[in-house]
Amino acid sequence: MASLAQAQTPADTGLIDDNAHAGTSAPSSEARGVLRATNQAVLASELSGRIVDLPFQEGESFNKGDTLARFDCSAYQAQLNAAQAASRGASEELAHNRQLASLNSVGRFEVARAEAKLSETQAQAGVYQVQIKRCSVVAPYDGQVVERKVKRYESVAAGTPMLEIVDNRTLELHLLVPSRWMSKLKPGQTFSFVPDETGQPLTATVKRLGARIDEGSQTLLLIASLPKAEGLLGGMSGTAQFAEFK
Repeated sequence: MASLAQAQTPADTGLIDDNAHAGTSAPSSEARGVLRATNQAVLASELSGRIVDLPFQEGESFNKGDTLARFDCSAYQAQLNAAQAASRGASEELAHNRQLASLNSVGRFEVARAEAKLSETQAQAGVYQVQIKRCSVVAPYDGQVVERKVKRYESVAAGTPMLEIVDNRTLELHLLVPSRWMSKLKPGQTFSFVPDETGQPLTATVKRLGARIDEGSQTLLLIASLPKAEGLLGGMSGTAQFAEFK
């Protein structure tokens, strides 16, 4: 999921403001950083319909494969049943025509037409099976619900955002550091990071550097990993200190 290089994004501009707010009183070996989850997403509806089940509340944990939302798909199920019945009838008709063809009672055209009808009914059944599969929104990974954007029994259109989810076990540390540090920073290098919310020092490891230097602030995005993410949440901010620069 991580690329070899990552450019600065608008989401990182808060780091610039945070670093500027710190002023010149902070030692030159310090930088402000924010924890961001690698796995986070806003799940949207793939079809139009009425929500009949939304089992997880904000903050609740779920496992990969759990149903996070379910739609009323009785109409699609009825259409699937009809398509499957038509497919069975077409299959029997084809078998009958093939038997008659072996006795020279019907021509090849009738057999070919029965084959085409069977293929058509099977394709229709396949379409409804796909629609029914979309009636359930399934968790792509273990995580927690950040926000429910819809309510049970609401009718929504296709593409409507429904749930924001996050996996706080996949946290990365994003920092904006002075561009002059570029020659001193290497992947695998370790440094200390203290979240404001916990005050507990953590050891972070440089994963990669951004692909562009911000012209206005002369800063570079640095992405680091944290070996121990227990008790940490995406959005936490803190101070990183690089002992090598002292």
